[in-house]
Amino acid sequence: MMVGGLCARRLARRSRSALIVALTVLLVQTLIVWNFSSLDSGEDRENGGVNVREKRDRVAGNKAAAAAAAGSDYFQHGGVQQQQQQQRRRHLSPPPGKGTSRHIQQPDGFYSHRPKEKSRVDSNNENSVPKDFENIDNSNFGARSQPHRQPAGAAAAGKQREREQLQENAHAQRQQQTWRDNAPSPGGRGGSNEVLSVGHRPPAAAAAGGDNDASRPGGSRQHEANQQLIGQSQHRHQHPRRRQATAAAPLGGVAYDEPPKCEIAGKEAVSALSRAKSRECRQQIAEVYCRHKEGQLMPEAVTRYCPLEGKANANVQWDEDSVESFPSKPVRIAFVLVVHGRASRQFHRLFKAIYHSSHYYYIHVDQRSDYLHRQVHSLAAQYSNVRVTPWRMATIWGGASLLTMYLRSMADLLAMRDWSWDFFINLSAADYPIRTNNQLVAFLSKYRDMNFIKSHGRDNARFIRKQGLDRLFFECDKHMWRLGDRKIPEGISVDGGSDWFLLNRMFIEYVINSKDDLVINMKRFYAYTLLPAESFFHTVLENSAHCESMVDNNLRITNWNRKLGCKCQYKHIVDWCGCSPNDFKPADFHRFQQTVRPTFFARKFEASVNQEIVNQLDAYLFGPFPPATPSVNSYWENVYDEPDGVGSLSDTQLTYFHSFSRLGLARAAASLQGNPKDHSCRYFPMGHPVSVQLYFQSDQFQGYLVKHHATNLATSKLETMETWVAPKKSFKLMSPPGGTFSRLQFAEIGTEWDAKERLFRNLGGLLGPADEVMGMQRWSKGPNVTVTVVWIDPTNVIAATYDILIDAAAEFTHYRPPLNQPLRPGVWSVRILHHWSPVAEMSFLIAPLAYSRHQPIRQEDTLKHHNGPAKNSYMEQSFHGLNPALNIPVSPGRVEQAKRNAALTGPELERWSDGLVGELWEAADVCAAGSTACPVMQACVKNPWSSLSPDPKSHLGTPRADGRIR
Repeated sequence: MMVGGLCARRLARRSRSALIVALTVLLVQTLIVWNFSSLDSGEDRENGGVNVREKRDRVAGNKAAAAAAAGSDYFQHGGVQQQQQQQRRRHLSPPPGKGTSRHIQQPDGFYSHRPKEKSRVDSNNENSVPKDFENIDNSNFGARSQPHRQPAGAAAAGKQREREQLQENAHAQRQQQTWRDNAPSPGGRGGSNEVLSVGHRPPAAAAAGGDNDASRPGGSRQHEANQQLIGQSQHRHQHPRRRQATAAAPLGGVAYDEPPKCEIAGKEAVSALSRAKSRECRQQIAEVYCRHKEGQLMPEAVTRYCPLEGKANANVQWDEDSVESFPSKPVRIAFVLVVHGRASRQFHRLFKAIYHSSHYYYIHVDQRSDYLHRQVHSLAAQYSNVRVTPWRMATIWGGASLLTMYLRSMADLLAMRDWSWDFFINLSAADYPIRTNNQLVAFLSKYRDMNFIKSHGRDNARFIRKQGLDRLFFECDKHMWRLGDRKIPEGISVDGGSDWFLLNRMFIEYVINSKDDLVINMKRFYAYTLLPAESFFHTVLENSAHCESMVDNNLRITNWNRKLGCKCQYKHIVDWCGCSPNDFKPADFHRFQQTVRPTFFARKFEASVNQEIVNQLDAYLFGPFPPATPSVNSYWENVYDEPDGVGSLSDTQLTYFHSFSRLGLARAAASLQGNPKDHSCRYFPMGHPVSVQLYFQSDQFQGYLVKHHATNLATSKLETMETWVAPKKSFKLMSPPGGTFSRLQFAEIGTEWDAKERLFRNLGGLLGPADEVMGMQRWSKGPNVTVTVVWIDPTNVIAATYDILIDAAAEFTHYRPPLNQPLRPGVWSVRILHHWSPVAEMSFLIAPLAYSRHQPIRQEDTLKHHNGPAKNSYMEQSFHGLNPALNIPVSPGRVEQAKRNAALTGPELERWSDGLVGELWEAADVCAAGSTACPVMQACVKNPWSSLSPDPKSHLGTPRADGRIR
């Protein structure tokens, strides 16, 4: 008996030990799940000042083993996620009698109890994580390897998992050829931040506005399909909807032209391989990783040539009246203009403001901006000192390609023997001068031996970590992939800051032509670096023999608003979090007149957001335009141009623009006042639109201008006209101003939400059945309130309803309900209720598609796109019980009509589409771009709203005697 009791006690102790080990492993896994999910679950990186990265480093020793035990190497979810989802379902159950899912949404505005950011006019660290943005965790793209000791339980679990992996690898190799044929399509990147369904979405995600990487149509479904292909041989018992990258050892789901030369075991590299779109990119990632693993990629030590200890910073003085003593031998400047997009008129204004016949202008247009490239070539043909790069690159934010573009431009400039320049200045189309050309020349002539570059100005070790300089990056598929850790080369001091600079020719020649150890190795190092243009020139300058010429000032003012500009908005193209400056507004004008330090340029300016500030600055520098100057407060920006081809438009855009053209023709016909025999103003539409422009007046969006062809029925001749289509008012306040609820100012439904500028980039809301729509509300300050938002489809089906908690100081709230697609075409309504009393209502249109893959849609496609979601269910739970409470009658007739409309094609579909578009848009006017037989139609050049009317502020003329054109 004693022996039996002793054995029993030993077994009990062993059982308890095993249980403790198992619980320890489970706890570590749970911590990792929470830790890796924190950024994606909408925590706005505001954790009470606690640095998440530092918290993670304290448990780094447990990560590798726990990840192996869980069978996943990238964003851990698994069974814990399944439990969290069940909890969310219970949390989101409709309350009795109301049926709303209780999504508590937090505002993205400012809070009165938060410390205000200190105004730093010299804070010019352009894109890297800023000093006061401590809480971003840039480790979310994979665990950082640390040689910490692992707990015994975790290590044992890791060894067991390794044995399982070896067994699965053999199976993976047998299936590799099958996976080669079923590699993930380029359409889905398999990102980690898709919108969850309503029953799964955590409240924190709603608090952040629900817009993290959620704009990719069908992103979650595409990701799941890709992961099924990539991870067939991996963890066979994981939840079927679980999001996971490939495990560390097997690469069976990744297709190569040649097998990698080493074992790809790094978590970040495997994650990159699982998400890369093309086989070529995956091959390159594997080659870079193996070369780095073998020590062939990075220099271990680099020679420093600077004779100084520490960082040099020459002191320069600014004299506002320095232009009075203009130098006898003024410097000549080579401006390198790096532009993209379609804002050609804003670029023309910048060019006018900086142009002088004594300087040189070398323009690089992004490879994807063909319209702007055509405009720039036309500009360059007018001036002998302007050239366009004969090559083009598709540069991305934070990419190595940006540094390559600058180095290539510098080499081109040095090779131009007929261009004798002294300084290199880089500018974008979002820049604008804040001092005159003469003032800039006078200043640079005084300091012609200096190099002006802005450093981060804080702890170097912290800068390296925040900037990711100790990480290996590689660019392909227009993405910067993070592949693991690396060491900073010994012997030099790494520096960095803003990627906007003014460098003298002597230093440029050194950077381009020198074969010394510093330049050669820094080019190697920065070819695999995130945001390399923010650090390469700084580091080379500080460690070279030119170090004493460094001035820690890039002569710019940048409009940083950290709360709005640091939203991890580039995670879809970079495995990192970063920031961007905001656009200047008229209230910022006083900042341009500061004289604390020398400044000659400012950024960013965006005329489609606010043109008034550009007008103010232009008048300050050059004097106001004459009083009768037309179009001073008008702005046009191109959306589509015929040489681009309709392939550059989405099917939704193509549908809307054709409908807008027909609305214009109907307006022209209505000008005949009903005379059935007069056909002089009746037309038959012909072909696709010629061009489309956004039109603004006094910084207010006025609608779209569509230029199109049509055959005049009286003359049978082809005419070209431009139609102005303006949006009708779709937002209606139902609570009287000054009533018991008066905080709501405006609400809107749209896509392409810009959290930095707090507006929808899809102006006017051109929405189709496959769009993931978002609701936005703007508030005045006041007491805390909770409102209910109800989405109603065209057949009176309540598609979604949720609550929003509005903080007392909130300015904006926004949320994207995860609606099942396709959305039913027609006019939708969204109601905002307070205590279940109507506060406001807005309408928006989901347009039926007249085109599919840029061809007239066929009936099988209309039935697929226009029938609404399966079983008429937009979300997991039904809100049918709310219809009587909200006085929204269920109408079987509407449902039947919707079914009939879903099968329409050809002219019947166009009539249905035009009727719907006409409910929310109106043809404000139509004009003739050329000759016309319609006697009442004016010429477009005489209509101030037309894109063909005069626009002197953007017009480029010949240089005057003083060398300027403005």
